[in-house]
Amino acid sequence: MGNDNTDAAVALLWGPQAQPRRGPRPTLRLDAIARTGIEIADADGLAAVTMQRVAERLDVTKMALYRYVPGKAELVALMIDLGLGEPPPDDTAHGGWRPVLDDWARRLFARFCQHPWALEAAVGARPIGPNELSWMEHAVAALSGTGLDGGEMLDVVVTLVGHARNLAAQMTAAAGTGGTTGPGRGAAPDASSQTSRIEQAMESSLSALIRGREQRFPALAAALASAVAQGSQDQALDFGLNRILDGIEALLATRR
Repeated sequence: MGNDNTDAAVALLWGPQAQPRRGPRPTLRLDAIARTGIEIADADGLAAVTMQRVAERLDVTKMALYRYVPGKAELVALMIDLGLGEPPPDDTAHGGWRPVLDDWARRLFARFCQHPWALEAAVGARPIGPNELSWMEHAVAALSGTGLDGGEMLDVVVTLVGHARNLAAQMTAAAGTGGTTGPGRGAAPDASSQTSRIEQAMESSLSALIRGREQRFPALAAALASAVAQGSQDQALDFGLNRILDGIEALLATRR
């Protein structure tokens, strides 16, 4: 995304809803345009989102759509922010920073599973919208007063985002879908059930590969057998989150 695209996207994300200067009276809203793009991306992937296809869904011409959104780069920026939505409410704040960040990361993971195309789109230097910045604010605010400095707070956020993104990417890739991975199109999937279902498929595939080759892969064979015997499979999201949050608690203990 070039500088001109970036400036235009920032203006759309943060400015008042722009109205076309000339032509017929405005009939579209930016959120409606972005939501249409999201519906297409959820169903068919990000590559399927074109200005022509969005215009057809909205029953307008492509040139009419350009009066609101200059191009696909700006459209995708709007889609990311709308798809991410507002951050979770502060209903776990009474328990301290850990339950807030645990809930925050799980909800972020669910959003990425709901909109797998965002994993591809939300990378690199790009415009950040108000919803996405509010998610960051929510996480950093939970760490305020813990003893971490500003850089460490931001590093915690980056680490949690990385875990949620990485696991969501593996889950959606294993599911073989570019659209929604939840129980229905547009419905946010439950993070735990989503992870468990796809991890079961991944482990079943791995077990099939190992079967008959146990002597060649003895450590993997033993680990899989142990996981099944102890019921400790299907815990990648929980395990990663707990280890990250344990590490933060250990760091805070040294500050005290």
